Amino acid sequence: MGQLSFFSAEARQPCVADLAGLLCGPGQALGFARGRAARVSVGVDTEVRGLAVVAALAERAVGARVEVGDEGFRVSTAFRTDLTGLASQWLDGGRKVVPPGFALDGGVLRLWALASGRWIESGYFLGLDAGAPDTHEALRGALGSAGLPSTISGGPALRVVGRRRLERLAELVGRAPRGVAERTWPAA
Repeated sequence: MGQLSFFSAEARQPCVADLAGLLCGPGQALGFARGRAARVSVGVDTEVRGLAVVAALAERAVGARVEVGDEGFRVSTAFRTDLTGLASQWLDGGRKVVPPGFALDGGVLRLWALASGRWIESGYFLGLDAGAPDTHEALRGALGSAGLPSTISGGPALRVVGRRRLERLAELVGRAPRGVAERTWPAA
């Protein structure tokens, strides 16, 4: 790998704004106390993936836990005042929306891949929120603006294919976190 991109996850410090990556996928934001606090949660397919998301959030000084319920595993933060800005950007009333002018960077992509990314056939899929279909096209546009043109596939997910695009994605998200299975992490 050559010089790191300015937008790479490894080129800057992790921050709370990276949690937008969970909202790009199947994550949800929930406001509380008339906008004074908010939390973010995301369903994941395995406990191992959930623990990796919890560890990534801890790197951003955001505590979270993995919960097991009827629908599987869910990672949830506590209600926090520092998540209200993120929640207000991604919510229009109770409806999930992509913020106007939303731009992806490595930190956001890293959390998106960590929560819902996977290899299928010859492409890499970034999971979308099936309950928020109005966000899919806007997220596809944001991914394209980051140099990663994609197509919307079943699941729903955005599919990135092609050697150069996959190299770009791998560069942006950085090395796989400890314990993350190769089948779930972008690589060139």
